[in-house]
Amino acid sequence: MRLLHTSDWHLGHTLHDFGRELEHSRFLDWLADTLERESIDALLVAGDVFDSANPPASAEKAWYDFLARVARRLPLLDVVVVGGNHDSAARLDVAAGILSAFGVHVVGGWPIGPGEAPDLDRLLVPLGARRSPGEPWAWVAAVPYLRMADLPSSSGDPVDEVVEGVRARYEEILAQARSRRRPGQALVATGHCYMAGGELSELSERKILGGNLHALPVDIFGPDVSYVALGHLHRAQAVKGREEVRYSGSPLPLSVDEAAYPHQVLVCEFEGGELSGVRPVRVPRTVDILRLPNGGPAGVETLMRELRELDVAGARPAAEWPYLDVHVVLQEPQPDLKRQVEEAIAGRAVRLVRIGWESPGDGATLAEQQPGRGLAEIDEETVFVARYRQTYDGDVPPDLLAAFHEVREAAARGELG
Repeated sequence: MRLLHTSDWHLGHTLHDFGRELEHSRFLDWLADTLERESIDALLVAGDVFDSANPPASAEKAWYDFLARVARRLPLLDVVVVGGNHDSAARLDVAAGILSAFGVHVVGGWPIGPGEAPDLDRLLVPLGARRSPGEPWAWVAAVPYLRMADLPSSSGDPVDEVVEGVRARYEEILAQARSRRRPGQALVATGHCYMAGGELSELSERKILGGNLHALPVDIFGPDVSYVALGHLHRAQAVKGREEVRYSGSPLPLSVDEAAYPHQVLVCEFEGGELSGVRPVRVPRTVDILRLPNGGPAGVETLMRELRELDVAGARPAAEWPYLDVHVVLQEPQPDLKRQVEEAIAGRAVRLVRIGWESPGDGATLAEQQPGRGLAEIDEETVFVARYRQTYDGDVPPDLLAAFHEVREAAARGELG
């Protein structure tokens, strides 16, 4: 049996105000083709279907169009979707009843049944039951992103309380899954969480469960769990050396620092209820990310030369133009840097998403630069000069210092603001 694991689609995402509709559309087309080409039996989406709790209508349309297309092309495919921290649990769950008729099982938030007990009919999903009624090849503990309100209350250290609360929920559901599991059936779990030892993509991942201090230990999942399909971290990876506990990563780069990373989905094969292999399948990239200067942050002259030499074809729709991220080292203030960059790329088929910069200063604080002096002994010019040296590692140019004095005097006269 084959399962395809993916997560963190973030439909509706924008990259520095540029929409990603075309990229997501191409990904969903590719994914539908891949499900058919790879003869996939079950699709698991481990959270963050959408980029926000209130996604644009175009993102919701893309989501439902994809599900309808897959249901037509692969009527026996099982689809299991759990909510992530970016998703609205209620928005995902609102269509769960209708979607279940097409083999799509959605658990947007922690479901509660009669008597405040977990709704096991929603949390435990048999895979393959429509092919062989009464004989599923796997059971999925379909656990969504757990919010603080979903955890059992206890006393003690707040961090441990969160970790142990999550552990208790998984123990509860996995125990029920084990009671239904029969020999030869795989036991699969989902999760949208931050596991200890996971590699972050710093620019695009939102802290969850009160912060990534609440890293979950991998022993939450016992050795009898055949596979754990995780979401939240945007880089595909196994957790703590356990090949069966994996993040699939996001299918699209969600920040410029993911430019060189090969985004992928994971195809997992099972034999006799056991995981026999995991194979990454690279997602084709619709839009490139260009990061200049090529050798890393460099001076403005180097950047401008590379921008002038930039060779990008313009005979394609603007939605396919590469994103451009530039990062320079400034020896002194460059207030017109953005204008220089925009003029250099005028008429070129690129979209500027970010201008980053760094400086050669030592970063020393005012207290470190002026040891033993109190604030009453330090005037505004001293602070200005110290801040400049902290950033640029040099003396303030005379024209800039003159401008500072002009502003300070205008402020003293009450002429500002």
